[in-house]
Amino acid sequence: MKMKCTISYDGHLFNGYQVQPGKRTVQAELEKALAILHKSEDKVPVISSGRTDSGVHAAGQVIHFDTPLSIPAERWPYALNALLPGDIAVKTAEHADDGFHARFSAIKKEYRYFVYTEKHPDVFKRHYAYHFSYRLNVQKMREASEHLIGTHDFTSFCSANTEVRDKVRTIYELDWTDTDDGLQMRIVGSGFLYNMVRIIAGTLLDVGTGKFSADDVKGMLDAKDREAAGRTAPGHGLYLWHVYYDN
Repeated sequence: MKMKCTISYDGHLFNGYQVQPGKRTVQAELEKALAILHKSEDKVPVISSGRTDSGVHAAGQVIHFDTPLSIPAERWPYALNALLPGDIAVKTAEHADDGFHARFSAIKKEYRYFVYTEKHPDVFKRHYAYHFSYRLNVQKMREASEHLIGTHDFTSFCSANTEVRDKVRTIYELDWTDTDDGLQMRIVGSGFLYNMVRIIAGTLLDVGTGKFSADDVKGMLDAKDREAAGRTAPGHGLYLWHVYYDN
């Protein structure tokens, strides 16, 4: 039987999602809890919609795993949350078709990036929003965002360390909205390259401070060179918000 779960996690104390030897990761904690639940010395493999980096959070990460257990779907969150650490929570669980795959069945992903713009730092937000106290022209940031919507080669907005060759992705929505104490960037796309959302956020913040013009962003896309774009915003302001599937 295949189970599909939606989970959330506070990425502050994790070295990212994917298992890494000797490091605390979300995947390792999930597989540890499932091994206990299955009374198995072998790990129960967990597949996610995609990995997140160190410090990055998730409000709606999706995973799947196969199980012989006949636990009702509505009981799975209770069973797993009793075994998981407090910074991971299973929100929902459901039986999935055999053909479902958390990563390959996804058609869109939504990320959100939170920027805290007050003059002084807030100690309670230091792990959950990027403190950026410089004056920003948000209208220019919105104008620059328009250049990124659509299907483009995002080489300039991808870490140079990636081994992925096809860097063409589609951005469906990209907007900035005001929050009580800052800004939220919401981005929805077909998929994202390594550090892509953080580079987009950092570059658009650079537009907001006047380092770049809104039209410069189009030239960055055309350059297909990481050096052409702006800064990489830190991971702790980023959240994997929602993963979309056909159903």
